[in-house]
Amino acid sequence: MQSVAAALTMVRDDAFFLKAWLRHYGEALGRENCYVVNHGRGETVAQLAEGCNIIGIPGDPHPNFDMKRWRMLNNIVQGLRCYYNHVIVGDVDELVVVDPASGIGLLDYLRKAKLRRNLTPLGLEVIHRIDIEDQPISDRIIGPRRHVRLAPHYSKPCIISTGNKIARGGHFTQSDKLFAPEDLYLFHLKFCDFGAYVDVMDQRNRVTGALQGEIKDIAIGRHWFAEARGEDRAVYDGFSALKMQEGFDFSHVRKAMQNSWKPRGETGFWQFDRPDYPGQYRLPDRFVGTI
Repeated sequence: MQSVAAALTMVRDDAFFLKAWLRHYGEALGRENCYVVNHGRGETVAQLAEGCNIIGIPGDPHPNFDMKRWRMLNNIVQGLRCYYNHVIVGDVDELVVVDPASGIGLLDYLRKAKLRRNLTPLGLEVIHRIDIEDQPISDRIIGPRRHVRLAPHYSKPCIISTGNKIARGGHFTQSDKLFAPEDLYLFHLKFCDFGAYVDVMDQRNRVTGALQGEIKDIAIGRHWFAEARGEDRAVYDGFSALKMQEGFDFSHVRKAMQNSWKPRGETGFWQFDRPDYPGQYRLPDRFVGTI
């Protein structure tokens, strides 16, 4: 039994990503230290997350979905901090990975990490190059998928060991210091498989379709709405046009994060600039099998 770290997410019917989340954090931290909020009390989620701590909640559509979700996740995080040194919190398609070059796993990494700070892994978005990656994902994702693009929007302060409030979406906290270690990454999996993307987006469109009102009046990410979705195939065809970048050194990105660190207006939260970075990268061989 360990009290170093727990992982927390909320999910509704996203079986593809939940399997990856459970495999990753279940292996790294132990299923008994994984907390899954089962939005809608879905039977599939309950079955997949067996052995974890499952919190079932009602699944009625609500226009303030994201606000309610992060209010609840904030409170659960702070409750878990009474028993764990660190709590990893985020969406079910976001996984924290320690660079294998460090020679240490996630649990041992956090066992050595200092307390009373929030860690911000560098965001990398796994993209499915459908023009050259025809192998289906049957177990591990990194292997059949080897390409990523920089995603500053997903460089989130998601490893929590302070009492600071987390903003909606998990993008900001009230901590006034930025800790972005060189060997920590947050892999965002939304685009890691074309077929899974279509299935998930269909489900999210059904959720938002049940709500009344305009996009601007509903507290759910714009990308959940059918009218903001775009053409699925065109999104993936666009990945092949991204210029391939050499190497795998992102020290300049982390430096830019530090240099632009500032208060987020009068909100009480802190932020760094999140510019668009061009191109794509091929993951080094050492990352194969990490998720």
